[in-house]
Amino acid sequence: MAALADTWQALLDWYFALPTAILVPIAGLLKVLAVFGWIVINVLILIWLERKFSGRLQSRLGPMRVGRPHGWAQTLADTIKLLVKEDIIPRGVDRWLYVIAPAVVFTPALLVWAVVPFTKNWIVSDLNVALIYVAAAGSLAVLGIFMSGWGSNNKWSLLGAMRAAAQIISYEVPSVLSLMGVVMIAGSLSLQGIVAAQHRVWFIFLQPLGFIIYLISTMAELNRTPFDLTEAESELVAGFNTEYSGLRWAFFFLGEYANLLAASAIAATVFLGGWSGPFLPGIVWFVLKTYFFVILIMWIKWTMPRIRIDQMMEVGWKFLIPAALVNIAITGLVLLVV
Repeated sequence: MAALADTWQALLDWYFALPTAILVPIAGLLKVLAVFGWIVINVLILIWLERKFSGRLQSRLGPMRVGRPHGWAQTLADTIKLLVKEDIIPRGVDRWLYVIAPAVVFTPALLVWAVVPFTKNWIVSDLNVALIYVAAAGSLAVLGIFMSGWGSNNKWSLLGAMRAAAQIISYEVPSVLSLMGVVMIAGSLSLQGIVAAQHRVWFIFLQPLGFIIYLISTMAELNRTPFDLTEAESELVAGFNTEYSGLRWAFFFLGEYANLLAASAIAATVFLGGWSGPFLPGIVWFVLKTYFFVILIMWIKWTMPRIRIDQMMEVGWKFLIPAALVNIAITGLVLLVV
């Protein structure tokens, strides 16, 4: 143990002795790798968790045989299967768009974590306009989805991509508006500043309407039931990713769960006080609150039936956007009076 401690101390001394021009890029790379590792590990957990949770809701067992107890290794087995599966590129595709689209879909989920505070001191970059950055980064996913549908040279994929683009763009508006009440109360766009403003009461109690609007909008943006119209199998086979297989299809799947994790982390930070809490370390509170939002979305998904495309668009434009504007007006009046 003493030798191991000496080795670790020597590595730390060597690292901090490096020139600043070398030290800063290395530190940035380590942060990126740490965030990527965090996402991959949690995505594996989320896939297993959703299978078990949906099984519990439907009175069945879910994965049980691969990895005991409770089939914990089933997701690893599926990952290996996707990695070794043949990568088929159909004829006539726009090769450049077809190949790059899965990475473009996954990238926003990685970018969002640059401003999410894990604890008071664990954050990649504490931007003073973090919420604007999150909204901008999250909107990039629609580009990857449309690239995949257009580049696949498949009419069903193109229809699925157009439907997905319309859905995501429509629900980005109420999603951003739902956070404006929080910004008005906190007086800050920084996620650390928003967490600090909740030291007495969480914003979910001050902004219940904003939370509901954010929850519904996020489910639509994430393609979660009852808003999973972008992959309506009875209509579009699998939507924008019909022509993908193997590792590229896995990137779409990874992106869906990575975005679920990122959206849940934003909700936990903005409405549930983020890492703040008594007794337990900040990172524990952050994970518990994030997974609370994850399980809430899973619960709704496996409870509600899919709605029609016209109903989905009406909910966004006729109900959520007006409700978000009313929430902003009420918040402004209350702040003016108080």
